[in-house]
Amino acid sequence: MSGPGVRTLDLNCDLGESFGVYRYGADTEVMPLITSANIACGAHAGDPRTMRESVDLAVRHGVAIGAHVGLADREGFGRRAIAVGAQDVHDLCLAQIGALDAFVRAAGQRMAHVKPHGALYVMVNDQPELAQAVCAAVRAFDPRLALYALPGSALAAAARDAGLGVVEEFFADRPYQAGRVRMFGWTPEELGTPDVAAERAVQHLRTPALAGVGTVCVHSDSPAAAARLRALRAHLDRAGWTVAPPRPSRNPTGPATTPLSPRHVDEALQPAPSS
Repeated sequence: MSGPGVRTLDLNCDLGESFGVYRYGADTEVMPLITSANIACGAHAGDPRTMRESVDLAVRHGVAIGAHVGLADREGFGRRAIAVGAQDVHDLCLAQIGALDAFVRAAGQRMAHVKPHGALYVMVNDQPELAQAVCAAVRAFDPRLALYALPGSALAAAARDAGLGVVEEFFADRPYQAGRVRMFGWTPEELGTPDVAAERAVQHLRTPALAGVGTVCVHSDSPAAAARLRALRAHLDRAGWTVAPPRPSRNPTGPATTPLSPRHVDEALQPAPSS
């Protein structure tokens, strides 16, 4: 908050998910409209060329850069539930952060944050051991990096326990039911038009439960992603709120005091096919 009734919100986008001959997402259109970019790091999507191009595009538009780390599952786009242990999650995250950071450093920039993708995001929402593994990887690489996480999630709690910065996140292009975001299994009709979705997002963000949210996500592969971001910016402006990169909250002096809430993410994960 910047003053009575004034709020500053970051707009983030998951992007850089093309690889090889496959083009994915409206990255060029959305980059001028956001303040933070979560760039895929070659596991669930992305490749070296796409990472370089995405970093360069973010730098041109003055957008903060974060690593969008996911499960090594290109076939399922990192959205399938896969049995994975804490050490594997740690190693996956550490490798991906390092890969993207090479391009960030080559561009003369510093990475700002880390955000898990897809199934991994859901898993670290309510599995403390996996959440702690992500945080251990981030802390080992650079403790200045913030973590994007759902309010009340295991990841947010683990990050605060580790003394890492936390930016609580809301999704403007996913349906919410009873206070829980449904990451998968939704239809475009449920999202509504860009204007309807933007107004709905502002209404959600006005509620006390989301007072601590510092960033709002629109995915680059969502229907009409750029139009959704333009509508969202317009509604935030009418609400008198400012769009800018986030200021992560930190709890460096001790363990997190915020209790974990019930699951905030719908568990409709697609199971991995049996071999």
